[in-house]
Amino acid sequence: MPRTQKNDNFIDKSFTVMADLILKLLPANKRAKEAFVYYRDGMSAQTEGEYAEALENYEEALQLEEDSNDRGYILYNMGLIYASNGDRDKALELYHQALECNPRLPQALNNIAVIFHYEGEKAKEAGDEEGGEALFDKASDYWVRAIRMAPNNYIEAQNWLKTTGRMEIDVFF
Repeated sequence: MPRTQKNDNFIDKSFTVMADLILKLLPANKRAKEAFVYYRDGMSAQTEGEYAEALENYEEALQLEEDSNDRGYILYNMGLIYASNGDRDKALELYHQALECNPRLPQALNNIAVIFHYEGEKAKEAGDEEGGEALFDKASDYWVRAIRMAPNNYIEAQNWLKTTGRMEIDVFF
């Protein structure tokens, strides 16, 4: 049974109805509409924690989707799943692929920075001060890029950059 028929809460049903209306009204080809259905079903499955099903839907959407920006969002969502499952290497790979398709994804830049920051903390905890600082520098590079695209976002990252001396206070404003 397609996921669109399994939704049992009001928000999912409303989203499905609106998405179906948009699909009918959009001047898109059949392939693009089918890609959107898989993407929508992937998002629904991801929201419910059904990650294997979400990844299957995203893979199908990737096979059909031709628009580079849309492919970027699909890859980004796949990266979210891998990151939440602890596969940071695969998440990084997918976030980078997402940025290759759509360089205007500050959320992918932020998530890459979060991973590098986390790994920097782990390195420092293990006694590798130099390695930790190198990872923090990588994190700061990605956070600066994300903040430049979305200056009102990532406030905690902005504070971290300021307090660690990795960014001057007024660069973003």
